[in-house]
Amino acid sequence: MSRAALEIDALMALHPKGYDLSLDRIQQLLDRLDNPHRKMPPIIHIAGTNGKGSVSAFCRSMLEASGHRVHVHTSPHLVCWHERFRMAAEAGAEGGGQLVDDDLLCATIRRVAAANAGAAITVFEILTATMFVLFSEHPADVAIIEVGLGGRFDATNVIPGPAATLITPISLDHQAYLGDRVELIAAEKAGIIKAGCPVVIGEQLEAEARDVLIGTAERLRSPMAVYGQDFMAYGEHNRLIYQDEEELLDLPLPHLTGRHQFGNAAVAIRGLKAAGFLISEDAIGRGLASVAWPGRLQLLSTGPISEMAGPGAEIWIDGGHNPGAGRVVAEAMANAEERQSRELFVICGMLNTKEPRGFFEAFAGIAKHVFTVPIQSSEAGLDPVALASDAAEASLSAEPADTVEAALKAIATAWQRPDNPPRILICGSLYLVGEVLAANRTPPR
Repeated sequence: MSRAALEIDALMALHPKGYDLSLDRIQQLLDRLDNPHRKMPPIIHIAGTNGKGSVSAFCRSMLEASGHRVHVHTSPHLVCWHERFRMAAEAGAEGGGQLVDDDLLCATIRRVAAANAGAAITVFEILTATMFVLFSEHPADVAIIEVGLGGRFDATNVIPGPAATLITPISLDHQAYLGDRVELIAAEKAGIIKAGCPVVIGEQLEAEARDVLIGTAERLRSPMAVYGQDFMAYGEHNRLIYQDEEELLDLPLPHLTGRHQFGNAAVAIRGLKAAGFLISEDAIGRGLASVAWPGRLQLLSTGPISEMAGPGAEIWIDGGHNPGAGRVVAEAMANAEERQSRELFVICGMLNTKEPRGFFEAFAGIAKHVFTVPIQSSEAGLDPVALASDAAEASLSAEPADTVEAALKAIATAWQRPDNPPRILICGSLYLVGEVLAANRTPPR
């Protein structure tokens, strides 16, 4: 275990789990640290239910392709805490940024914890303050900061004036904290919109969410660009066509799988423009072609887990866990022409805070069989028997399995067809995806 992980474990034992739905504690801690959040490079702040991480990855990839140095903060992590803090490359260095060095992260966490002096706080707030210290003390041209939960009271929302605010598609998730109607969730996400600061609104399938976001931007007099109104993207002849009020770009398809990534790429392109970064068409294209975002419709091509399902089988992983994610992941699995003839098997584990049936309904008529598994790395995992019942209620053939490995073995022995190897999707939780990446020895880099 890394030194930073040991420090975080100690904090987890000391401080309460969960979320603090206010900004008072994080602001008091930042005051003690001499307000590093006010000494940052230009910030692109990203909220939404689905697609935040993908938009962050697109922004980083395009910015780095154009030669910019980029800090990136995302959450949660998949395998190690360091994934949350990607540090910009040093001046003159080739290539993009790297995950934070363990010694640097450990030392910074200790500084922040010392400044907090044992006051009541959550670990997420301490890590958010750690991010602001790291990013303010190491030079970069831009910082991309992803919201952790919601927006209005998220610890990252102490940012006074972002270069641009980006809001991705909104659907039901975290209802216990954000509300049980999409317009209530949208109001929480809209809390990151700042008066006079540009905002880019991604495609919203729910009119109520779109109306709340637009209404907030209008009230705050924030320059606004809305997907489908001011900009858009679509596939044509195996290319991505992006169009806004100023230009039309003919680009390579994104390296990330799924048609939903067209909209995420468009938000990133329009968001960089809103933030004042004039990226060339060539750099945008190179960024789209090289973008990587682990654990989101990722194909496992090497490693112990990838070899367990038999010759020729495809294993995909995705951390989506709400009905909106279920729809786009199921569509991606069903619509890829080269994979339509393969039978789809789903291995799913979920936390007890999610809505399994809404997620599973998207796979009706697409998945041949579902195996439900426990999540070993969380005490909040749903019982596989109950989860299989949820899948059955969504008209899916389903059964529980003890582990992902056991489910893969069952597919390899009982369902394998040499003339038509299966597709296997391991999904339902980022915790589960992290476990699979660790067992496969392919953690994010």
